[in-house]
Amino acid sequence: MTNSSRARVPSYRRHKATGQAVVTLSGRDIYLGAWRSKESRREYDRIIAEWMAAGRCLPSRDRADLTVAELAAAYKRFAKGYYLRDSKGQDSYDHVRRAMRMLGEAYGSTRAVDFGPLAFKAMRERIATPERSWGYVNKIDDVIRRAFKWGASQELVPVSVFHGLQVVTGLKRGHAACRETAPVRPVDDATIEATLPHVPPVVADMVRLQRLTGARPAEVCIVRPCDVNTAGDVWEYRPGSNKNTHRGRDRVIFIGPKAQDVLRPYLLRPAEAYCFVPVESEQKRNAERRDNRKTKITPSQAKRRRKRNRDRAPGDRYSTHSYARAISRGVDVCNAQRQDEAKKQHRKAELLEHCACDTPQLPKSANASGSKGPRSSLAMPRRM
Repeated sequence: MTNSSRARVPSYRRHKATGQAVVTLSGRDIYLGAWRSKESRREYDRIIAEWMAAGRCLPSRDRADLTVAELAAAYKRFAKGYYLRDSKGQDSYDHVRRAMRMLGEAYGSTRAVDFGPLAFKAMRERIATPERSWGYVNKIDDVIRRAFKWGASQELVPVSVFHGLQVVTGLKRGHAACRETAPVRPVDDATIEATLPHVPPVVADMVRLQRLTGARPAEVCIVRPCDVNTAGDVWEYRPGSNKNTHRGRDRVIFIGPKAQDVLRPYLLRPAEAYCFVPVESEQKRNAERRDNRKTKITPSQAKRRRKRNRDRAPGDRYSTHSYARAISRGVDVCNAQRQDEAKKQHRKAELLEHCACDTPQLPKSANASGSKGPRSSLAMPRRM
């Protein structure tokens, strides 16, 4: 336990009015026995252990008083420590936060023991709007079931409450209140090649490596030289963690000759360092921005920029979020250029059509005889 975590543990202290030892957990004073006695020390250790195991939430002795909002807050604290280990699982934790917020808004003041199948169905009908897909609603339902399952394991709610939620089946495709979504298809090669020139070179190499190896985005972001075995014609990359690590499954990604050419320059870094570093992309983008700037930067602008760079300093590696944002920016730039080119082609076609309509034509008799009549004999097209 680090010093910072020790500071956050409620202290063992004396209650002057009664002379007993007391600790305050979740806003409640718990009396432990005689001050400085061995029994009170053991009781303090036991209560703190249960409180830590429950995600820094005091197990309720009277489960009937626990509200849905309190259960949601406790599960959110547990999910933050569970999913955000080593800066991973941000997507899963964000999904938990959204689900717990929806649950608290709908049934926050309801007792957790009273949240049964009918309340669960009413909750689902409330969030099943045309803006949300039926798959998204089912994911929210799964998070809520997991919250009550965790609550039952911590003795915060009866197990029967969780079993009651299990009998409610998920939404099926074609639900009238929800939006239908098309299957997600792979992006064609032509679109990828058109987008790569508009993303940072580091991100472009990450995309190429992912396409050639079939790795997941999170696995591409955490490549390190020490994780790549370069012996043999085909290299082996074993990520430090993957989505099935908690199941005890290993993951091996094979790197062929083309992917080796992409990755080879990045293996020159220190063994424990990440191959793809966002600070290099930021430095290149800032250099291009300075070179393309037409006016001199003012002192106030320079000060704001320094402050922004301190507050938003790039990390030591790309995350799945920053990786996706870099690609999205490249897609936006590519689409904007395509729209500009389409507008130019459209204006050019309109101009050619306009010129063709305004071109004067000689009479057939004059053309046939080859004579040059007076200027007034030209037949100009009449505008309608």
